[in-house]
Amino acid sequence: MKFGYTIIYVRDVSKALAFFERAFGLFRRFVHESGYGELCTGETTLAFASHALVEKNLPGGYVAADASSLPLGIEIALITDDVAASHAKAISEGALELTPPVQKPWGQTVSYVQSPDGILIELCTPVAN
Repeated sequence: MKFGYTIIYVRDVSKALAFFERAFGLFRRFVHESGYGELCTGETTLAFASHALVEKNLPGGYVAADASSLPLGIEIALITDDVAASHAKAISEGALELTPPVQKPWGQTVSYVQSPDGILIELCTPVAN
């Protein structure tokens, strides 16, 4: 088994892709007119699907990430060598600051922002082995 990708359900796939491109320097790998798009993020793909597309797959419903002012109990983590600069860039591109960069007891620097779609994003340095 291998972890392949995470798909986040959003209102507008193109806007979500554009935010991640501007805020984090990622780029599009694949976009389909049905309401689906992927970003290149390294070995694992970050993908977005429109609410309309997902409603076909989950007729019982789901909780959208932007349905609450509080973030969902799941996050995506983006690893960077400069958390402070990445954090500031994300805020300048429309992310909401949740916690500023702090150094954790194990040496990792971590901050949290929330995307315009309500996605909880951890920005962090690599964990030292």
